[in-house]
Amino acid sequence: MTVDINFVAPQLPTPPDGYDPQAFEQFNNVLRIYFNQLDNALRDAMAVQEPYDLQVSKGQVAGATPLYKFGFNSDIDGTEETIWEQGGNVPWPTAAFTAYIVSDEAADNGTSTTGAQTVTVQGLDADYNIKSVSVTLNGTTEVAISGTWIRINRAFVTLSGTGGTAAGTIHIQSSGGGVVYANLSNGNQTQMAVYTVPAGHTLYLDDINFTAAMSLANKSATVKLVAREFGSNTFRTRFINVMQSSQHIDRFEYPFVFPEKTDIESRAFTTSTNNEIGASFQGVLIAN
Repeated sequence: MTVDINFVAPQLPTPPDGYDPQAFEQFNNVLRIYFNQLDNALRDAMAVQEPYDLQVSKGQVAGATPLYKFGFNSDIDGTEETIWEQGGNVPWPTAAFTAYIVSDEAADNGTSTTGAQTVTVQGLDADYNIKSVSVTLNGTTEVAISGTWIRINRAFVTLSGTGGTAAGTIHIQSSGGGVVYANLSNGNQTQMAVYTVPAGHTLYLDDINFTAAMSLANKSATVKLVAREFGSNTFRTRFINVMQSSQHIDRFEYPFVFPEKTDIESRAFTTSTNNEIGASFQGVLIAN
C-alpha cells in the first residue's frame, strides 16, 4: 500500500498590537521546528512498509516460516505418478519407522576427498513434530538416521570433498532398500514436490507451478495437486490442469489452507511416454 502524505502546517498567527515582534518571531520559529519534526515523523510512520513475504524471509514475523517445495520426474507416462526423482508413487507411512541412508558410490563417505560426506535430513518425528538430523555417510553401507520418522520432507548434502557434490545417487530408505522415502539422484538436494504439514502449524499455500517438456506438440500432461488431511485415508484433488510443453503458474489471491499433519503431493500423467515434468508449490507455514 502506498500512502501519499501531504501535511500542511497551520498558518502561524500574527502578533497582536503592542506585542514584541522579536519575541513573537522566536515563538513562531519554535512552532516551525515542531511542525517540521511532526511532518517528518508522520512520513516515517506512514512510509511504505516492507512486503509481508520479505519480512517472513528475514525472520521478522514470529511464528512464520516460508516454504518452497519443488520436484522433478524424468519419466512420466500414462499412469499417474508423484513429481519426485524416484519415479512411481511416493510412499506414505502409516507408522513411525527407522530410516537408513546409503549411496550407490563408495566415494560418498565421511572421509571422502571427492564425494558427499554429510547429509542433513529434514522431516517429522513420530508425533509429527519438526525433525532435522545430520548424518555422516558410509558409502554403499547403510547408516541408520537417528530416531524414528513418520515423514521425510527434504534432504541435502551439507559437506563434500573437492568434487563439491555427491559421487552417486543417495537413497533414504528402509533397511535393505525395500521402501525408498527420498533420494538425491541429481546432485545435492532431494527434488520431491511432496510435503507434510508439521504438528502445531498451518500451511497457507498461494503458488503452484508445473513445467512440462513433451516430445510432441499434440500430446498433453494432466497435472494435479492433491492433499489428505490427518485422519482421512483419501487424497482430495485441490488443483488440476492440462498442459503441453509449457509452464503453468497459478497464484491464488486467497491461499489454500492446510491444517497440521496434512499430506500434500504434486502428481501428473501424460498421453505419451517418457515425459519430463517439474512441479513446485510455495506458501507460508504459521505456528498455531
